[in-house]
Order: sequence, then C-alpha cells, then structure tokens
Amino acid sequence: MKKVVVTGGSGKAGRAVIKDLLAHDYEVLSVDLLPPQERLCPFLKTDLTDLGQVFEVLSGSDAVVHLGAIPSSGLQPEEATFRNNTLSTYNIFSAATTLKLQRVVWASSETTLGLPFEREKPVYAPIDEEHPLYPESSYALSKVISEEMARQFSRWSGIPFVGLRFSNIMEPHDYARFPSFAEDARSRKWNLWGYVDARDVAQSCRLGLEADIQGAEAFIIAAADTVMNRPSRDLLAEVFPGVPLKGEIEEFETLLSITKARKLLGYQPEYSWRNA
Repeated sequence: MKKVVVTGGSGKAGRAVIKDLLAHDYEVLSVDLLPPQERLCPFLKTDLTDLGQVFEVLSGSDAVVHLGAIPSSGLQPEEATFRNNTLSTYNIFSAATTLKLQRVVWASSETTLGLPFEREKPVYAPIDEEHPLYPESSYALSKVISEEMARQFSRWSGIPFVGLRFSNIMEPHDYARFPSFAEDARSRKWNLWGYVDARDVAQSCRLGLEADIQGAEAFIIAAADTVMNRPSRDLLAEVFPGVPLKGEIEEFETLLSITKARKLLGYQPEYSWRNA
C-alpha cells in the first residue's frame, strides 16, 4: 500500500501524517477544503460531503487515511457538525469499499468514551476500548455512529478498517502552557488529563496502514503520560473518588489505556511534554 489519500491533510494531524508517510516512502495525495500552509505533496480541494468528488480522489489509491471532519463541538451548530461528519465518513467508507482499497484508517475520538465526564463518570480507569461509549455531543455521536459504519462496511467488503480514538492532539509549541495545568486538577479532568503528540498521531496512522488487522478495530491513541506533574493515582482519587483503578499504573501513566494499540498496532508513543 504505497498510494495513500489523506483527507483533512491541511489540519494539525493531517500535516504530521503526511510528513511521516512521505518520510517512509509513501506516495501521498492530500485532500481538504482548505489549501495547505506548506505544500508537501499534491493537493486537491475536495468537498467530502460530495460522493462524486470522493470517488474521484480515491480512485487509483491503495488506502485512505480519513482525518477530514469538523474537529470538535462548538465550531458549528450541532446539527451541521453531525451531518458533515457522518456524511463525509459514509462517503469515504462507501467509495473505499466500492473501489476495493486495501485499508481504511480513520479518525475516531476519545470523546466517544464520555468526555467531559460530567453526566457519566468513568466506569473505571485507565479507560480502555471495552469501556462503555457515552457520546455527549453531536461530534462524539458522529464518531460512535461512524465506528458502527466501519464494522458494517468491513463486514460487507472484508477490508480492514482501523479507527483511531485520538486524545487531545498537541504540537511542540503547545507544551509551554502545560505547567499551568498543575494549578487546578479539575481544569483538565474532562479527558482524564490526556493528550497525544501530533507526531505520535502520525505514527499510529502509518501503523494502522501496516499492521496485520482484520475486520474493524478501534484503538485509543494517547501519550504514555498525562499533562500533569502529579501522580495519576492521586489525580483520580481527588477528582473521581468513586472510580476504581484497574490494575497497577506508573507514576504519571496515562489514564487512557494504550495497551491495545501497543499490542496490535505496535504503537509506542515517542513524545512527551516532559522532554520538550
């Protein structure tokens, strides 16, 4: 699989993914509504809600990394976010299976797990892929529905679908503000103090293309640590006192479990704000 289309290629994750794939000798086409800040590879302005355009840009490719979406709640009305994200993802999945691509890697989200953990508290921590899904916004709901779409399209076609539930994506310049989080443990409780470096997002997408995966799988993708300089066990006990700790964890270990991604994808996060 050397010809890969990256949707949302002009975004934070997309830029990192394209750089990583090019560095590993992939041939990449970037598609987005917005032109890239830096021209790294061929680019086509594409409306992913138009099925005809999606067929055209995927034609002749081996795989797709689908990152294009309204990236969070609050940017557009809830209905618009849901409609855009589910329709564009349906179009990508439909075209990919009809054109018989070899692999679909796509961006799900940590928000499927119940963020910001106000209506529903975590059932346990570290949260893993067996944790119940509690979407609390139209954005999160679009990702839950897309995970079910992935299962059905994979069942129909036999094509592997790799869904990556990214944590809060950060670039190196973002790390300067991390020490300020120590002032109030509750300020970042909304995703159990998680984050992921954009370069590790890129690694996970490439591994999603290369790993021996069958069917449709979802993986939590986070950094190995939290954004805090306090032990994870203490954070959980203070902010979520009734939530049981599942197994032993290291001092600053992530509470968004990446065990499955490590085991099945070979994912090993390389970047931490502590070393920035």
